Amino acid sequence: MPTALVTGASSGIGLDLAKLLAARGHHLVLVARNRDALEALASHCASRFRVNASVIVKDLSDPAAPQQIADQLDQKSTTIDILVNNAGFGIHGPFADTDPAAQRALIQVNITSLTELTRLLLPAMIRRRHGRILNVASTAAYVPGPFMSTYYASKAYVLSYSVALARELRPLGVTVTALCPGPTRTAFGQRAGMRDARLFRLATMDSHTVAEAGYRALMTGKTIAIPGLLNQLGAALSRLTPYAISSRITALLNGERKLQ
Repeated sequence: MPTALVTGASSGIGLDLAKLLAARGHHLVLVARNRDALEALASHCASRFRVNASVIVKDLSDPAAPQQIADQLDQKSTTIDILVNNAGFGIHGPFADTDPAAQRALIQVNITSLTELTRLLLPAMIRRRHGRILNVASTAAYVPGPFMSTYYASKAYVLSYSVALARELRPLGVTVTALCPGPTRTAFGQRAGMRDARLFRLATMDSHTVAEAGYRALMTGKTIAIPGLLNQLGAALSRLTPYAISSRITALLNGERKLQ
């Protein structure tokens, strides 16, 4: 059976993706910071779906984490057929008021570790001429994001990187999919400090529905998956909307009291 590595697997979309993969016969390598949550998920998947599920406890804000993960896989001779780069977080508030260390951690998790882990695991996929990569981006990738500027920019990177990489790898038997959910009912909003923002008071999707859309896109080799008709419409409209306008709208959704 193939093996999937899922980062950020302890909750939300990552947890649901791990369960979907296990239910369809994939062995799992689960990566996150929370050992208890990972071990509970691994035990659940192993007993219910009869797959092997191992745990790697790593904080992807640590620059050494991607190489350490790859080293542990090598030590156990674990071959990764599917890489799910799901780990990520946001920071809400005026950029000048945010913690510089938290901003560095966001860039490390959302961009640098995602890129480095992909680079470390990709060559073996190319040699086998088979592999699948799912990078969790966001509909935030399509617009500038005042009051969450670094997060939105990081997701724009993930989307652009994924589409470019998909084109490169198409002749080599490896697919790359960017999953772009809109607001989703997970712990993301709480960690970002924006549960009361207008954005999260609008229509949100549950993480299981988002994960199902991501899984289908991953397994069919689709390059971009945007779950939900409203999110698809919003992404389409954003391509036609000047940044000057979309940034004003996003500022309102993210907490600015009125359009200026």
